[in-house]
Amino acid sequence: MNHKVLVEIFLPFFGESLDVFIPPDLRMSAVVQLISEALSDLLGKRYFCGDDTVLCDRVTGMIYSMNRTIRELGIENGSRLMLI
Repeated sequence: MNHKVLVEIFLPFFGESLDVFIPPDLRMSAVVQLISEALSDLLGKRYFCGDDTVLCDRVTGMIYSMNRTIRELGIENGSRLMLI
């Protein structure tokens, strides 16, 4: 069984956080794409995802590699991320 990881994603532009379940074997680039599409659907023209949109560790500010999976990056339940 492939369990999903529950993470908190902070959106600095809105000053809010979202709890999101993500598959651990998904590449970070796919995660950013999915989250960005969902935000665009929810927020309409108030949110635009650029080619330089990334997820980083909210505590350290480290930008995650877009080519690695959630599992490879060590992201686990309770991880706090930030979409910038």
